[in-house]
Amino acid sequence: MPGRHLPPNPDAGDESTLAGYAAVHGRPAAFDGPDGAPYSVDIATADTGDHARPVGAFLLFLRWRRMGAPGVEAHLESGFLAYDATVEGARHTVGSMSLHEVKALLDRLVQERGEVPRRAWWDAMREEDGDA
Repeated sequence: MPGRHLPPNPDAGDESTLAGYAAVHGRPAAFDGPDGAPYSVDIATADTGDHARPVGAFLLFLRWRRMGAPGVEAHLESGFLAYDATVEGARHTVGSMSLHEVKALLDRLVQERGEVPRRAWWDAMREEDGDA
């Protein structure tokens, strides 16, 4: 399925937050990781098993393939970032994180994974064009 472009709707929310960005742009936020790979992010929830705070919300980062057929090649998950009695409440709390906070968390998770940094696509293209 080819990509689609939807014009942003600035009245849908605060695009400097995770949930606001998704509402304004009609798609999840995406970042370049410190490993040179593209990532998109979404809010996920799970049961905690704790009756006092039964729902936990966390971030799920999908690392997309840079070459070959489009698709996800790996993922990273944060720990629980918020707890609530409802899925909506937990998602709302995590959704209010700023995009800067989300990017900093992605960078930390990638670094903790300890993978060898890969070249960013623009560096690879420059080398293919004649080692510019």
